[in-house]
Amino acid sequence: MKTVSSKAESLLLKPPSEACTESTKLEPKNTAEPVTLSVNMASSDEDSSPGLDDFSGLSPYERKRLKNIRENAKFFASLQLSESAARLRGMIKKRQQPESKRKRPKKKENEIGCRRSMRLLKVDPLGVPLPVAPTQPELEEEENPLLPPGPLEMIPENQDDSNGLLLKASLKTWAEMSKTSNERTEEGLSSIKSYKAKLSGMVISEATVCKVTKGAITSVALHPSEERTLVAAGAKSGQIGLWDLTQQREDEPYVFYPHSQPVSCLYFSPSNPAHLLSLSYDGTLRCGDFSTAIFEEVYRNEGSSPSSFDFLAEDASTLLVGHWDGHLSLVDRRTPGTSYEKLFNSSMGKIRTVHVHPVSRQYFVTAGLRDVHIYDARHLNSRRSQPLISVTEHTKSIASAYFSPVTGNRVVTTCADCKLRVFDSSSVSSQIPLLTTIRHNTITGRWLTRFQAVWDPKQEDCFIVGSMAQPRRVEVFHETGKSVYSFLGECLVSVCSLSVMHPTRYVLAGGNSSGRLHVFMHQESF
Repeated sequence: MKTVSSKAESLLLKPPSEACTESTKLEPKNTAEPVTLSVNMASSDEDSSPGLDDFSGLSPYERKRLKNIRENAKFFASLQLSESAARLRGMIKKRQQPESKRKRPKKKENEIGCRRSMRLLKVDPLGVPLPVAPTQPELEEEENPLLPPGPLEMIPENQDDSNGLLLKASLKTWAEMSKTSNERTEEGLSSIKSYKAKLSGMVISEATVCKVTKGAITSVALHPSEERTLVAAGAKSGQIGLWDLTQQREDEPYVFYPHSQPVSCLYFSPSNPAHLLSLSYDGTLRCGDFSTAIFEEVYRNEGSSPSSFDFLAEDASTLLVGHWDGHLSLVDRRTPGTSYEKLFNSSMGKIRTVHVHPVSRQYFVTAGLRDVHIYDARHLNSRRSQPLISVTEHTKSIASAYFSPVTGNRVVTTCADCKLRVFDSSSVSSQIPLLTTIRHNTITGRWLTRFQAVWDPKQEDCFIVGSMAQPRRVEVFHETGKSVYSFLGECLVSVCSLSVMHPTRYVLAGGNSSGRLHVFMHQESF
């Protein structure tokens, strides 16, 4: 049965003419031989069709299957797929033509070419080649040459005063007013309403805006005088600018070059305001003395770049200097020489700022990459000093950390994660809890000095910080996170990254990346 079925399939797949010829060959020899079927033949009569009568010995299923195969073969033959495929191949071959190269246009004999500069061809108007000028090697001058060690005279870079009479008069004035600024009156905190009202009286004008330094301002200090307004600004170029707003309303400020690299820290001495101490990345700490007109060299360490310093003693005799490599130097100004007394190794990879506690001066706070540590100066050692308290709430690099100016019960930090944080440091023997987190844009970019939030010495529960918001402003916040006041003005058109408040008067000075000082003064100060 299987042999007959396979032959039938091959027969049905052939054209009808060939199928009829083959069907005669498959006729059974003995027609009288009975064939037994297990299925009713009545159903097979319905499936009978021409060409299948010769296979009466097949089952109805086989007959039905062969019928379907034959009908499918006829259908595909009617489609003429082989002829259509042959026609398509011929059409594709006709469309494919050999690529023809682009013919270049022939140049005309009398065509005029493009005009060329005779100067660039190095020929004169007559067409004669010019002689080649010998190249001279350019001498590369150092932008900030290293300064010699030792004391430097206070010689302003921007004043053409051959006799120095103007400078001597100014230095004498500043030295005399410093004698009357030693005592500081202790007053209680004002109410926020009263404090805000006094801040609203501070204004800025064209007369209180001046370009003081050549490069970006990296540090600012205000003289504590009650009579005059003297602002000092340290620059990225190593300059220090002194601007007396009372005396030099029309004159330019004095600009000095005591350092060869950025001035990162600048303070007037708390015991003698006639001394202006400056710290630079060039590894030196100098003291500008108004009475002697000399920048004395207090400390020198060219092997480790310093970053910040603060006065460890109230009389400013000893200093604590932080370095970028994580070391701390103890410097005694009473000791001859410019070396350190002791060198300590902190547990921080880098130190950005150092600030001593205003009451318990053995404690100081340091800001590193992502940690804030509080140390006890009595327990420092040369191997690896362990901090009393470690604050790890910051997620990115920290720009600064400062104790509150009167009691030291608060610490404010500025972090690159766009947050200002206030911690409770009333008990430095245990962990300092986080009190307030303020959302504030601190992303200054590459060309602006990083923000540093600093406390107002007159109002211990409030601090000031620069802002990236428009219009440009300097903002004042309360320790609870509430905004107290924003300094605005038509003359404030750039970002003041660093700001400082006068310890007793309502005067604010801010510096920007172009070397300009912006001073907000209370109307009574004019």
